[in-house]
Amino acid sequence: MEEATFEVSGLRLAAKVWGPKDGRPVLAMHGWLDNAATFDRLVPLLTNHLRIVSLDLPGHGLSQHRSEDAAYAVPDAVVEVAALLHRLGWQRCTLLGHSLGAAIAAILAGTLPQHFDKLVMLEGIGPLNEEPDAAPARLEGAIMEQLRRSGGSQTRVFKDLDDAAARVVQAAPMELSSAKILLARGTQPAPGGITWRTDPRLRSMTRLRLSEAHVAAFMRRIACETLVVLAKDGWPAPPEIMAQRLNYISKKTVATIAGRHHVHLDAPESVAPYVNAFLR
Repeated sequence: MEEATFEVSGLRLAAKVWGPKDGRPVLAMHGWLDNAATFDRLVPLLTNHLRIVSLDLPGHGLSQHRSEDAAYAVPDAVVEVAALLHRLGWQRCTLLGHSLGAAIAAILAGTLPQHFDKLVMLEGIGPLNEEPDAAPARLEGAIMEQLRRSGGSQTRVFKDLDDAAARVVQAAPMELSSAKILLARGTQPAPGGITWRTDPRLRSMTRLRLSEAHVAAFMRRIACETLVVLAKDGWPAPPEIMAQRLNYISKKTVATIAGRHHVHLDAPESVAPYVNAFLR
């Protein structure tokens, strides 16, 4: 594994990179408030002919935070990831995403379908949606929240990694060792201990969400073969939405396995066989 940084769209983006330089290109994207280390346990179990770039999305991990006037939304990340692929010179590659990363991957694959040979979505099938009628109230809430934050925001300080990990597993159930892997990259020293490295604005209200009609339009354009791996005790998405999203994708394989939302990190040995068989 090696560390890499890329200048993309005015942002410095960090990544962990595995595999031979001439290997099959795979761009991997993590979930919300996670970072590139989310694939640390899965990648060593995957076939060794892959060149995997595991990206720290903007505001996460070691990547730069957005400017003061900017916000975090899936369409913005899609544009930046497309620019990164151009920067890498990858005309065609595989996308691997978990949760938020899977949402970005789905929209990207539907936007530029000719650039992707396969798509792997772990515990995620597209972005969160919202009815158009809810948009004004959402934008109002986002504006008011931003005004409240204008004086700066305080980030919580933990005495050590164990203390922070205990808090993480309360909010997002996963193995304690998995939380520590994420926190080793997702925290930084602070007076009195350590604090989050992630941009506090990632926890802010999203200004606008796509409607389900928007999501459908993107996902119906996904042309590549797609693998969806879901955990039995994973993200509690409405079953009707999950079924609907799967119907949008024409060429798909679906696997449901035992585990929680971070099953690829908690139990990578249960996920790797499906990914290897799909990419073979």
